[in-house]
Amino acid sequence: MSVKQVSNNAEVDERLTALITNANAIRAIASAVEGTLGPKGLDTMLVDKFGDVVITNDGVTILQLMEVNHPAARMLIKTAKAQQAEIGDGTTTATVLAGSLVSEGVEQAHKGVPVSRVIEGLKSGVKSAVDILARHARPVESIDDPYLNNVALVAGREHTDIADLVVSAARLVGLEKLKENGFKLSDSVFAQEGAENLVFSGVIINKRPLSEDMPKALTDAPVLIIDDALEPEELSSEALSTEAGFAWYREKQQEFLANIRKIIDMGVRVVLVDRGVEDIAQEMLTDAGILVVQRVSSRELKKAAEHTGARAVKRTGLLREPADLNRYLGRAGQVLVDDKLEHVRIMAGQGKPVATVLVGAATEEVVGERERIAKDAASAVQAAVKGGLIPGGGAIELAVARQVEEVRRDMRGMSAYGLDCVVTALKRPFAQIVANAGFNPLEKLGDVIAAQMEQGKDTLSINCDNGEVADMWEMGVIDPALVKIHALRAAGEIAEAILRINTIIKKREQRPEHMQNESGEGSW
Repeated sequence: MSVKQVSNNAEVDERLTALITNANAIRAIASAVEGTLGPKGLDTMLVDKFGDVVITNDGVTILQLMEVNHPAARMLIKTAKAQQAEIGDGTTTATVLAGSLVSEGVEQAHKGVPVSRVIEGLKSGVKSAVDILARHARPVESIDDPYLNNVALVAGREHTDIADLVVSAARLVGLEKLKENGFKLSDSVFAQEGAENLVFSGVIINKRPLSEDMPKALTDAPVLIIDDALEPEELSSEALSTEAGFAWYREKQQEFLANIRKIIDMGVRVVLVDRGVEDIAQEMLTDAGILVVQRVSSRELKKAAEHTGARAVKRTGLLREPADLNRYLGRAGQVLVDDKLEHVRIMAGQGKPVATVLVGAATEEVVGERERIAKDAASAVQAAVKGGLIPGGGAIELAVARQVEEVRRDMRGMSAYGLDCVVTALKRPFAQIVANAGFNPLEKLGDVIAAQMEQGKDTLSINCDNGEVADMWEMGVIDPALVKIHALRAAGEIAEAILRINTIIKKREQRPEHMQNESGEGSW
């Protein structure tokens, strides 16, 4: 190599220093989660400074708990969290795709392709790939579609019991509810040590009743929800020292007791309270055989109101006439207190259908992982209902990669090299799944692409048990199209953002205004 070539390479390396640094950080993050991909993916152990251990196969959990300092790596983790918040699954896929896009982009820039052209081709390739993925999606026409079980099983890491629970819950709420933007089936999932696997139409209140003497089981129970404290209005000690203040206080006490008697006379059987309950109210309601739960979370109150058809009232709302207040009551077909699990179940409400998935766990150590698995399965099922189904196992990504390559033939200029990045990235999930299963990715990649082209089937991939080419539809390896589409979009956006960074500059420390001199610089 000549002196001139060495000099030119040094200049290129210096010019790409920021890009290479960021790419290395992104690659490190992707490496941390890619080993979990596929049916043969392994777990990751995270250990903190106190020796506490979390063992998980869940990509977003790994990303959230790992210690990260590099700003580019943090950007990638934020993208993965956004994927989790929006779709609830696919964070590992998004991370692996982003890592590959950035690595390939840097490689093209190192070869001399202008970064702006790489980005241009990358954006075009991602858009084409997303459009092709959407066209491949097979819609879910019925909540009884048997492929939903396969989606839950794949996302639930082959835990049959969890997949069955999630699909049963999806059928309880129905297609229309699953398609609502504000509804998340994963919010209905709870895991508890010592619990039995259970799906029911209702909600869990994770609190014990206010008194052990309150009823443990109720049927056809009117429900009152108080989004406030069940206590009389307070008065300052200074005001109480005056005659008028004391009289006002006595009046409010009598008014409060009248409200409690009103609740009893109306036949209310369950009272859920946002904050605390006055001792005298607890005593009166217990004597009347009413089940009271205090300090219920706002999320649980909202779900209980939705399921029972109740409308939450403030304490001042209790001043309403009984006929008026009756319109705020909900109704539950059954209410059970579970002393072992220390919660209350409100079931068969007259309001909207709400499903709860209670996942059992043998020990405290596996509760979190069982819940994460069930939430992933629930999110995947809901995504499938919203966006349709596609074959898994990396099959669809390879098919899309072949079709994106066809788009490249019509491209002119150096932006075509950016599109190559997308083609390579689309092959990455398949390669990692195969590698995790113990096979040679390059060999199996060639086998599958040849088989897809020869048979004209985009559903072919590798059976990770025996290494043979197989039809993913027939094997039941099904993924939600929405997960793949959103993961690819997210990966494209973070790759573009990283590739655009030309220089990394450390910000100067911001000093308080009184320490700034007239030029705006800090005084010394």
